[in-house]
Amino acid sequence: MLQLQPLDPNTSIFQQLTTEASPAVLVNIFHVTEADIPALLKAWEADANWMKRQPGYISTQLHQGIGGSTVFMNYALWESVAHFRAAFTHPEFKAALVHYPSTAVASPHLFTRLTVPNLCVGP
Repeated sequence: MLQLQPLDPNTSIFQQLTTEASPAVLVNIFHVTEADIPALLKAWEADANWMKRQPGYISTQLHQGIGGSTVFMNYALWESVAHFRAAFTHPEFKAALVHYPSTAVASPHLFTRLTVPNLCVGP
């Protein structure tokens, strides 16, 4: 079963789900033992394919730390927090969390884009 640990100790994913923002960027950091990497990837792939069929989903990309790292980062774009909330709290998604290895710890966090002149284009 996947364990959840806040990325920001001051603001949990559950607090963030009560807000409204559009678009929403999910960053989810996974820590797992090396032996459980194949199980993590299999569970994540199944979840990503399920999320892909949900309203408001735009895209996702999984990254692995380099140099033998066992840390993974998922970066996903959603039309809004409301769309992500509907998918994240769906009973089918919640039930699938048991497929993650017991060593897996996830730290999901929602972000919104910012505008920084000449560098970043925000909403």
